[in-house]
Amino acid sequence: MMMDRVFRELRTRVVLAAVADDGMSTAEYAIGTIAAAAFGAILYTVVTGDSIVGALTGIIDRALNTAV
Repeated sequence: MMMDRVFRELRTRVVLAAVADDGMSTAEYAIGTIAAAAFGAILYTVVTGDSIVGALTGIIDRALNTAV
């Protein structure tokens, strides 16, 4: 009986959280967008850096030049 009550209360809270109209404000969207763009720029810089390109080239060269 108590588990039913707990389950109903939990379900009610989940439903209310899912349909709540509260969301991010315009300022929060702007900060989130800027943060995502900054993360993308950093990730691009790291991936296109010489060390990553050199490491990937080395791995591919070793894989293609293996002797049996």
